[in-house]
Amino acid sequence: MKVLVCIKRVVDSSSEVVLTEDGQAVDGRYAGFTTSAHEECAVELAVLIAAATGGTATVLTLGDADATEQLRAALAVGCTAAVHVVADPQTFGPADVAREIASVAREHDLVLLGNDAADSGDFQVGIRLAYELGRPVVNGVSNVVVDGSEVTASGAGPDGHETYRVRLPAVVTVLEGGVEPRYPTVPGRMKAKKVEIDVRQPTGEPTGPARVRLLLPAPTPSDVQILGKGAEAAPAVVDLLEQLGVLTR
Repeated sequence: MKVLVCIKRVVDSSSEVVLTEDGQAVDGRYAGFTTSAHEECAVELAVLIAAATGGTATVLTLGDADATEQLRAALAVGCTAAVHVVADPQTFGPADVAREIASVAREHDLVLLGNDAADSGDFQVGIRLAYELGRPVVNGVSNVVVDGSEVTASGAGPDGHETYRVRLPAVVTVLEGGVEPRYPTVPGRMKAKKVEIDVRQPTGEPTGPARVRLLLPAPTPSDVQILGKGAEAAPAVVDLLEQLGVLTR
């Protein structure tokens, strides 16, 4: 089984999200970069499937030179090879990214991606890739198991737990929560440094994203009610707890 897992270098969202001046991307100059939680789970599933089938797990990214950091991180937790399509990701739209992945994915039986891009919110790449390849696609699942020539993908749906079975080769997009991503060990990091990354150029000129701009949601307003100070506030606290249904008389 040859598994390809696709990742993207994104801004670490654990801090305040700041947009670039043109509103086209998240500004990561002061926040640092990482791999999204969805894609970390996709990497873990790729490594597990490769191990269970005696196959290989190749990690791919489209990004600038700094994206090598994320490729090395995936290699450190068990991926066996890496492909780096060197390009400015801000100039590539979902259709462009799908085309570049497809140029590599035709050599693989199963392609795993994160369900959506953590920075721009694009949900299109997995579906566009499946159409490009002419393969079945399952979106938004948390567990993936391969049995012979069939892949079983499952996860939470709007009406409960859902399970899909499709024939290989296939494309699957992954949501976090189904598996626990492993942390790289020191030997894993050392081994990852020795892996030669397959560096490629884009196969064509990008048409670019059709994005007008990104917008940040307005901050959620918060109201504070001061009940009093010291012992004098006790009756007001009791009244509030009764209103919340915590206390009854």
